[in-house]
This record gives sequence, structure tokens and C-alpha cells, in this order.
Amino acid sequence: MGTIKVAKITFSEGGREYYFDCNDLKLHDGLNVVVETERGLQFGNISEIVDVDENKYKNLKDVVRIASKNDFEQYQRNIKDSKKAFDKCKELIEQDKLDMKLIDANYNFERTHLFFTYLSNDRVDFRELAKQLAAIYKVRIELRQIGPRDKAKEIGGIGPCGRPLCCSKFLYSFNNITINMAKNQNLSLNPTKINGACNRLLCCLDYEDETYVEEKKKYPKIGTIVNRDGKKGKVISVDIFRKSYRVETEDKDVIEIFLDESNK
Repeated sequence: MGTIKVAKITFSEGGREYYFDCNDLKLHDGLNVVVETERGLQFGNISEIVDVDENKYKNLKDVVRIASKNDFEQYQRNIKDSKKAFDKCKELIEQDKLDMKLIDANYNFERTHLFFTYLSNDRVDFRELAKQLAAIYKVRIELRQIGPRDKAKEIGGIGPCGRPLCCSKFLYSFNNITINMAKNQNLSLNPTKINGACNRLLCCLDYEDETYVEEKKKYPKIGTIVNRDGKKGKVISVDIFRKSYRVETEDKDVIEIFLDESNK
């Protein structure tokens, strides 16, 4: 099994890392580079050079060149002008009374595209807004509606675990997260405990859900009537860490039965 060297690159401080082909360039950690992306050329920073399985990472975009002083100055101008474009777009949204909350504005490195992202609960007819922006900036305008999870992904932050948000670091797509995942793990259903920075259910509830589901198959379901030492009772809770379940008998006594005991 062969390996190839790839560069892990971020486009903003603390942002998500993307993999790029080193393209035979002599690169090292911390270097500023210009890379090829679906949005055209972009300016980024190398966080790490790593060896990866060549079969797992195919058709990677290239690192085009090591950034020059002129490239860095262009990048700084883009940041400054993107902030101005953000303010102007926000002004036009308020003027046109559009139901959308602007999140970000970014030029690509070559300044051929200007990208805007926004939040909205409904579909927005932004055709007139796009025309106004195109007339002002003379570049291709793209407006993209995102959800709360996408907003957290783009902005980043720190999760309740004290680490950078998973969505901004390594999640490429969002799975369907349900309240049953929290129930499977016997977590408090308090929203402040199980919701993330996006105010949606934590993505990490999905990580171990399959393990909990499989483990719980070894136990009687809550509400099941069981017979223990000649006494009938209803299963009221399951604790897979203690490998036990609790039963409330007809006499209202609560007993704990360990899995090893019940299998004897």
C-alpha cells in the first residue's frame, strides 16, 4: 500500500482543514500557499504535511504555489474589500426588506467571484439583490442559503467538551441526529446539555449511538414484565455501564439485577 504527501490547509484561523496535493513543491508547516479549489484560487495556510494512503485520497486539488509577498498583499485586500461588500449587501437586504440574515462575504483569491452566505427560515427571492450586487462589484455573485449547522461549521468555535467544533474541523456532511440518540445514552434531555453551538442536537450523539443500540439488545426493554425469584416486576431502567437493570416489583420494591446474574 503506497502513501503520498498531502498538505492540510485552512482558509481561516481555527477553520476546517482541507487536504491538497503537494504537487512536488517543497512545503512545510506554517507556510502560506495559493491552492486550487472549486471556487477558483484561494489563499491558505499549511497546518501540517502528512503521509496518507494514496488509495484513500484520490483526485486532490493542487497546491499551485508558495504564496509571495504580492499574494499576501492581495489576500489582505480581499479581506478588507470582503468586509465592505458584507456591509453593502446588508444595507441592500434591509433596503429591499428581504427576510435573510447575512452571515459572511468572501472574494475568491482572483476576485472573479464574490460569495455571500445567509440564514433564512424560508426560501428567498434574491434575484434583484444579486443584480444590484453584480452592478456594483462587476464580478460573478453567488448567494447561498445555509442552516444553523452550516453556520457553526463556517464560523467555528468551542464545543461543550472544550475542543473545537467537530463540524468546523473534520465533518464533511451532517448525519440525521435524533432525540432517540440522547435517550439511548441515558443523557439528560435538557437542551442546554444536548444542543451544540448551532442550537441543534450535538453531532457527537451519533458517534457511539450504534454501540449503545447493540449493547441494549442484551437487556429487557423498559416496561417489560419479568419474573425474578418468583416475583413479577416491571423493568424501569437499564444501566449498561453497571451491566444491570432495575425492576419495580408488585410490592413497589426496586431491585437491581446484574446481567451476569440474569443469564445464569
